[in-house]
Amino acid sequence: MVATTVTRKQTGQHDTDVDNEQGKDAVELSIVMPCLNESRTLPVCIGKAQRFMAEYGVVGEIVVADNGSTDGSQKLAADLGARVVHVKAKGYGAALAGGIEAARGEYVIMGDSDDSYDFSALAPFVGELRQGYDLVMGNRFAGGIADRAMPPMHRYFGNPVLSFIGRLFFKSRCGDFYCGLRGFRKDAYERMKLQSSGMEFALEMLVKATMFGMKVTEVPTTLSPDGRGREPHLRRWRDGWRSLRFYLLFSPRWLFWYPGLALIVFGLAMAAWLAPGSRSVLGVTLDLTTLVFAAAAVMVGGQAVLFGVFAKMLAIRMGLHPPNPRLEQRLGRATLEGGLIVGGGLIVLGVIGAAVVTGQWFVSGFGDMDPTQTLRLAIPATLAAVLGMQLSFAAFYLGFIDVVGRGRAG
Repeated sequence: MVATTVTRKQTGQHDTDVDNEQGKDAVELSIVMPCLNESRTLPVCIGKAQRFMAEYGVVGEIVVADNGSTDGSQKLAADLGARVVHVKAKGYGAALAGGIEAARGEYVIMGDSDDSYDFSALAPFVGELRQGYDLVMGNRFAGGIADRAMPPMHRYFGNPVLSFIGRLFFKSRCGDFYCGLRGFRKDAYERMKLQSSGMEFALEMLVKATMFGMKVTEVPTTLSPDGRGREPHLRRWRDGWRSLRFYLLFSPRWLFWYPGLALIVFGLAMAAWLAPGSRSVLGVTLDLTTLVFAAAAVMVGGQAVLFGVFAKMLAIRMGLHPPNPRLEQRLGRATLEGGLIVGGGLIVLGVIGAAVVTGQWFVSGFGDMDPTQTLRLAIPATLAAVLGMQLSFAAFYLGFIDVVGRGRAG
């Protein structure tokens, strides 16, 4: 679809060149290419995309989301019939978001404009979208990776490991979390409400589509060496860490709940084992010092589990995670008053334990006492009191989250 363009000033992040023929033809497909100084490869990508649409009779448009190029990429794209969207906010995700927002197609296919992806081979993506899928991911490992197209560290370690973590954390079936060539329904994208402005944008798209129960599939695609002739924008270790950080921040279970529960189980088991007295393991005696560490593990684990509940509820209330009726039903039963009752009960147990220790000290005439017996009771009493206070404060905080959530909903 060749367009005559005029310029419209928009509020927000984007200045968009808009087709003055808009509305005359229903656009089925928008091909969005983020661009930052890609004059060397952009014409090739646009040409391939145009040939694909002509060959398959797809009514579509090419949208180049320019992120501040200084090499004339914008003029090249416009001269070749693409629609240029000027995105002021910097970042890979920001550029894509600007282009997708301006896209008029029912379907959107996004891909890098460095000629590493073949825009003439988009038929499998369009076919799956027409079948009703919300997100169609490319899989480069299934389609073929050319020599020197992907660094060995990424190909054999980074991508497989991080994709495995993504599948584990979010129960996704996708084998290539990082493929930049993907298609999706425009209305499905709008339901995702993506917020990342950097390279995490693509990860957030797949993670949210999976979490929100959208229909996701994969098709084989190829990867060729990019034609930039310069260093890529990605940085191996920095971006690897950013991916792992994103996974953890979007998965309270793995960041807070599972480690917290492990600490609680380990600490309670160790405390119960040492309650009767010291133990010897492999010639090493474990006693009060180990009991202190066990109590600390339970306290830290309890706090981690509560953080996980806070994070999950906030994510649901803010729209980052889909509603979880089962979790909300369970927390609904554990009302503010219920949390205070349980927390108060633990505090009372702690106070009783402290009173017993104080009574023993009084009976001894405030003299020296056996520290072994005293601490064996004082440590569990302190643990109970601390857990009770944590739970009481957590009950109030969950009540606060609930009030904020109802306020947003209203």
